[in-house]
Amino acid sequence: MTNQVFMKRITIFFGMISIVAASDGQEILTISQVNTAIEKNHPALKMLDAEARSMDEAAKGAYSWMPPELGAGFFLTPYDPARWKSMNGQPGMGMFAISAQQMFPARKKQEAEYAYMNTQSSVEKQKKDVVMNELLYTARKNYYEWIVLEKKRKVLEENNKLLLFMMQSAEIRYKNGLGKISAYYKAKAAQATIENMKLMLENDITQKRIAINTVMNSPADGLFSVDTNYVWVDFNKDMFDSASLMARRSDIKVISRSIEVNNLQRQSELAKLKPEFGIRYEHMMAWAKQPWQFSLMGMVKLPLAKWSSKMNKAKAESLVWENEALKNQQQMIVNESMGMAHSTFAELESKKKQMNLYETRIIPALRKNFQTMQLAYEQNTEELFELFDAWEALNMTQMEYFDQLQKALQMQAELMKILEIK
Repeated sequence: MTNQVFMKRITIFFGMISIVAASDGQEILTISQVNTAIEKNHPALKMLDAEARSMDEAAKGAYSWMPPELGAGFFLTPYDPARWKSMNGQPGMGMFAISAQQMFPARKKQEAEYAYMNTQSSVEKQKKDVVMNELLYTARKNYYEWIVLEKKRKVLEENNKLLLFMMQSAEIRYKNGLGKISAYYKAKAAQATIENMKLMLENDITQKRIAINTVMNSPADGLFSVDTNYVWVDFNKDMFDSASLMARRSDIKVISRSIEVNNLQRQSELAKLKPEFGIRYEHMMAWAKQPWQFSLMGMVKLPLAKWSSKMNKAKAESLVWENEALKNQQQMIVNESMGMAHSTFAELESKKKQMNLYETRIIPALRKNFQTMQLAYEQNTEELFELFDAWEALNMTQMEYFDQLQKALQMQAELMKILEIK
């Protein structure tokens, strides 16, 4: 062996070691850790927090007063300046005046406005749970699909080893004149098919990793692995009734908060019809033997007058009907959610029963059939064709089982989304 060939083999060997080490060294993220990362880092949730804080800050201005009004200028002063002076014992005409005016807000109006503005942020805070539920569903859906892809990849690797065994056995038998070579090429084609499936699985896993990284607001190329253990959630039909859904669903709670905000806004609009009082003070500084004078007046705004109250009354009435629409929307969501929950639960239970048949009867029987054929092939009582057919039936059934598992896990993710189970 030349030095060049030796060095080339050493390079390939260490390259394979580094690839295996990099794969084994990937961090395993549980679904719980993914959920925590989403809640902590996703910008949509931070945006809603900022909007809620903005509304809370704006509510602090509900107790503000109208700004005071100041004035200064001539008062009852003739255009002819000659009359400003005293003449013939008569005082002059005109004076210089300064004035100040302040309206006092109605306390009940301020309280109603504050209650309305302060409650607006509760809608945004509740919307955060709606967005969080959608993000968790996206993460959970991709995470479950990744689990199944990993299980498929493991089974394909095991089946690939069985194919290599069959091909090596066929080569030895053919060389020794103990068997036919025709089934060898069929196994070789199946091996290429498995390699193609593995490439597709790797691409799908990459896509799932990118999707999960995206919802975690992490770099798209960040490397991590998933925990391939999964747990079936213990659903019960008590979760599907209207009272339970209204207590669980954040989108229903958003509507409840919106109704509450509308009620407070209506109270605020009606409070604007209450009168407001103010005071006006004027001080006149006279000249040319005239006495200084003042004026002190009370003022009142009467927004309850028919011609000035139309807008507030119309807004208050519109909010009544807006709440009526929201209540119907709320009931519509409850009805749809109940139907979807019952339907998905029934389908999930059916899938579990099918999977139980695969796990307890179908796959064990086909595995036993393959093992029997393998033993008979090793004892030269069966041909490679029969062994390959037994392997192919087992491989296809295992892939069908994983397809059923993926569908069942997707149903569980959908049901968790409907019931907002974190």
